[in-house]
Amino acid sequence: MARGTGLKRRSLFADEAEDSPRQQRRKFVACQRCHAHKIKCSGDQPCSKCRAVGCADECAYSSRDRQVKVSENYLDQLLAENRRLKEQSVTSADATEASGRPHTERALSRHADATDAPDTTSIQNPIIGERAWFHRYDSSSPPIYIGEAACSAFATRFRRFLTGNNATAHITRTQWEREEVIAAAANEANAQWPSLHHARLLVRIAINQIGHLYHLMMRKTTLDKLEEVYQTGSFDCVSNKCKFFALFAFGQAYSVRSDPTTGSRVPGTAYFARAMSLVQVLPERTSITHLETLLLLSLFSYYLNRRHSAYVLIGNAMRMGLTIGLNHNIPESQLIDPVERQHRIEIWWTIYIFDRMWGSKMGLPMQILDEDIHVDMPTTISPNWRHEEELSDTDYMTANIKLARIAGETIARLYSRRKYQETFLQRVQKLLKALKNWVDTLPEGLRLNMEDLESSKKPVVSLHMAFNQCVILTTRPTLLHLLITLRKNNGSRPLGENIRDSVSQPVLTLSEACIHAARHSHSMILTRWINGTCPSFGYFHAHYLFSSALILAMSSFVPIGNPSDMSGFDSALDVLRSMSENGNLAAAEFYHNLEQVKVCLDAYRGASRPQKSESGPEVNVEMTDSPAAAALRPISGLASTLAPSSTAHMPGISSEASVAPLLPADGDLLAGQPSHGPDAYVLPARDAVNGYTTEMAFLEPTMQDFLAQSDIDLGLLHPVDTFLSEAENLYTCHEL
Repeated sequence: MARGTGLKRRSLFADEAEDSPRQQRRKFVACQRCHAHKIKCSGDQPCSKCRAVGCADECAYSSRDRQVKVSENYLDQLLAENRRLKEQSVTSADATEASGRPHTERALSRHADATDAPDTTSIQNPIIGERAWFHRYDSSSPPIYIGEAACSAFATRFRRFLTGNNATAHITRTQWEREEVIAAAANEANAQWPSLHHARLLVRIAINQIGHLYHLMMRKTTLDKLEEVYQTGSFDCVSNKCKFFALFAFGQAYSVRSDPTTGSRVPGTAYFARAMSLVQVLPERTSITHLETLLLLSLFSYYLNRRHSAYVLIGNAMRMGLTIGLNHNIPESQLIDPVERQHRIEIWWTIYIFDRMWGSKMGLPMQILDEDIHVDMPTTISPNWRHEEELSDTDYMTANIKLARIAGETIARLYSRRKYQETFLQRVQKLLKALKNWVDTLPEGLRLNMEDLESSKKPVVSLHMAFNQCVILTTRPTLLHLLITLRKNNGSRPLGENIRDSVSQPVLTLSEACIHAARHSHSMILTRWINGTCPSFGYFHAHYLFSSALILAMSSFVPIGNPSDMSGFDSALDVLRSMSENGNLAAAEFYHNLEQVKVCLDAYRGASRPQKSESGPEVNVEMTDSPAAAALRPISGLASTLAPSSTAHMPGISSEASVAPLLPADGDLLAGQPSHGPDAYVLPARDAVNGYTTEMAFLEPTMQDFLAQSDIDLGLLHPVDTFLSEAENLYTCHEL
């Protein structure tokens, strides 16, 4: 009986086993249509019901999660990897907070983490320290914040590298128009409405000089309004008075020479001061005219070297623009005139450009995210003649907006203390890809005429100089890292033996791009200076010249540069000196800063100048009196080890010259005095700007290879770890 039961049970199990495939085949998943109608589905593709009703094309099945069998060993591996990554993250955070921990120990810890887990990314910003940089310039005033993206801050970093002393003091900005001078200028008798003829002249000069660089007003409407003011005698309207006095300030700045007897070095200061005293800071209901005035005052603040005031003014304009919804499209039913609608759009985008560009000059954050902007990009209205007489060129303004967006991203990604999952080189690569796309898609009308720079329109030249500055801002930390690496390795072993072990190709490539951009900007500014078309009191030419001069000085003693780039530094020093003597406050600041860089370069020159020994041959002076001096010995033997692909080919420069040693054999490069006269303004390679192009930084095969690399490849590059350890030492030694 028991046996029979057992046989019957086995038979039952066998029948179930035989029937299980058939039962599984009956468990069809219904298509979406059958499931919605709660009808039986055949499970075909398409199913019979969908075919019957003519909906075969709509027959689709919902995707279901599959149950996959995995081994227990595989699950254990995943859990162990998860625990290891969590522990590593905690360890990294603890190491960051332990500011008292020795630098070498932190570097070894980071190196060990990178070795154990090469697939992890860095969230620590590699070019600035954990602590913000403050500088006390006056014992009676609070310390001022120094943004790492500021060119003056980078000049201090460079001087600290040259001296080997991280305690080298930052140079305080003192060449700016003081509040008491502006207050006195506002009460001057000449800050009154001029005659109609003179007012027309000043406004037309302002429109011609700045009205095509930025959209600050409707040009024809502004001129018509000026005529109306004088015809009706409505001189007491505060909004009109503020706007036109701001325009008068620009007109004087571009038409009058500096007069020291007035107490102000910049012409137009009286009109600017009067407009500032009248403009409403906190109107409850703002207007487009009021926003135009804030834009004008913010821009003129740069002419007085009042960068903080300019940033605050544009911040006010941004906030007030948000209160009236400039970041949104207004319905046509509420603003019918297409010119007025487009003017509203372009005023918003000018505020946006100023916000991004002003912040990038000082390393300050942007004041609105791109995700919060929903207004259209500028467009050309019909008829075309109305657009041309009132509004800005659409292609030019669009290019300016895109460049400002990249500048803002550069500050956020490279110079802020935000934490990113991407490595430093990955962020640099994305920014350079955006810059390359910008220059590749530039309309033909916005490209420079390399044969005759002066034939290019002023806004086009300004646009390309701003582009070069973005490239410099993105790549110059890597150039400084290259200098640090060369100095470090020179003190331990001949660098020529294992250069690729110390300096990777991406570091060389980014440094080359930085040098290319600096040479291009330098050549454009000097060409305009020689031709007499460089503005006397403008800020940006002086700023771009200062920025490029720092890079040229660095280029003069790295193998991928050229020793003769030092003459470009000297010529920039001469031009800034001349601009300073003519009353340009920004040039005075930058000239003083470059003078201090020159002092450090001269100290380096004196420490490394070759001397002849008693037996005859030239030898380098050994600097054994201090570690800092010992670190500044000239780097030799590097040029011969560079592969040809790592050296940029410049028109007119032989390959031998472009990879020249750090110093010439006779040591005359840094030993010589700055040259003066017309010859000082001739670039070493070419005497014309057509030796350089905007695209040059992206034409090198090594740059194209860098931009083509995947994120994984960039994440595994060893220079990132070196940069982390070296840069933290350089960027965190602040005099707090």
